[in-house]
Amino acid sequence: MTTNVTESATSAAAREAIATISTGIFIDGVWGEAASGARFDVVNPATEEVIATVADGGPEDARRAIETAGRVQKEWAKTSPRERSEILRRAYELIMARQDQLALVMTAEMGKPLAEAKGEVAYAAEFFRWFSEEAVRIGGDLTTTGDGKNRILVSREPVGPCVLVTPWNFPLAMGTRKIGPAIAAGCTMVFKPANLTPLSSLALVDILVEAGLPAGVLNVVCTTKASDVVSPWMSSGIARKVSFTGSTAVGVRLLEQASQHVMRSSMELGGNAPFIVFEDADLDRAVEGAVAAKMRNMGEACTAANRLFVQRSVADEFARRLAARLGALTVGDGVEPGTDVGPLVEEKALRKVQELVDDAVAKGATVVCGGSRPEGVGYFYSPTVLADVSADADLMNEEIFGPVAPVVPFDTEEEVVRIANDTPWGLVGYLFTQDVDRGFRVGDALEVGMVGLNTGIVSNPAAPFGGVKASGLGREGGRVGIEEFLEYKYMAVPRV
Repeated sequence: MTTNVTESATSAAAREAIATISTGIFIDGVWGEAASGARFDVVNPATEEVIATVADGGPEDARRAIETAGRVQKEWAKTSPRERSEILRRAYELIMARQDQLALVMTAEMGKPLAEAKGEVAYAAEFFRWFSEEAVRIGGDLTTTGDGKNRILVSREPVGPCVLVTPWNFPLAMGTRKIGPAIAAGCTMVFKPANLTPLSSLALVDILVEAGLPAGVLNVVCTTKASDVVSPWMSSGIARKVSFTGSTAVGVRLLEQASQHVMRSSMELGGNAPFIVFEDADLDRAVEGAVAAKMRNMGEACTAANRLFVQRSVADEFARRLAARLGALTVGDGVEPGTDVGPLVEEKALRKVQELVDDAVAKGATVVCGGSRPEGVGYFYSPTVLADVSADADLMNEEIFGPVAPVVPFDTEEEVVRIANDTPWGLVGYLFTQDVDRGFRVGDALEVGMVGLNTGIVSNPAAPFGGVKASGLGREGGRVGIEEFLEYKYMAVPRV
């Protein structure tokens, strides 16, 4: 491993891009300060310096936001699908035109390398393009009852005002993945971005305004006290849907709140992804897949490969090759040329990763590479491969959310399927084999919502993203993504 860590300040280009972003509360088309006047700092995790301050919203701001969304809903629902489609298409084009600036902002507030940030910007924009096309394809149905007496007329209507809550790890894409289908369906929104990475989301607001989104359709409140904002939204009786991406623990609390008003709910929650390598796999391809599935976003992703199960006959060789690959990566500030791995998002995340590694080593794991943080400023952690990991190690039973790959040998297909499924979560699983029958057989057997067969990347706006068990409810993206924001209405019409 080489390091590319300096104590230089955030780049002038990033500061210039950040300076253009509105950092207030956005309600009914107007930027303003929080009712309390409070603001909070946004910190660059690579340099530990404050790069912006953002309005810190509270209950009063939340009340105004949800009341605005409720008041505007009926008129917004009347807009034509084509009008909503073209707003999203214009927003897509504006995002792509500003890809470099948005990537700089993302790298500064979140840490991911600039090339990866540019990739997220393009990924985020594609949700707007995808749902711009879905907006004009919202369909219905006309059939006849079995006895022939009535026509069954089925139409689709927007579910109503939506509560959208996004995480810090993909600060632009998680916003577009929720906002895109809501706009396409004709729903108004109240939106709380993560307080660790609010700038990318706030930049998106100005883009949507420029694209022609009417006042009051999207209302945004950032806050350091999520419950002060989200709880009033959930208890308002105005909101008809909640879409949340984050931890399972928070998702469960939101589902409890949603039950009070029988709100539609979409939950994309935690993961504990198995990454399975069979002895007949192309090992080079499997290693590259592991790098993609483990190191994307520095491992700070719910889709990250959390447990790497490798058939015993090739386990040592796989671990050696993976360690060589990860050990050659350059750790550093994401804006520096040549950086492969940026910092973790905050000091707390860094401490958690080190505690998980220390626990695994105390329970018998061997550090093949990494295992510590480099010296200097920033919340960096060295890419790490662990071998001989015990099944009772904490990192085998909870999300690591960092660049640590525990390699565990297995003997049989039945064994690995059993231990892969032995978890409350079921978001995604990965498997590598050259046996087509085995690929489909194991893919079918994994208790997950998504499977990567001989690939370490599954996310795509055209595919339905989501999990089973404690990993959530509903799907985002794909043809079904807009369904989460629509209700069915059936009208019986007598045949005369």
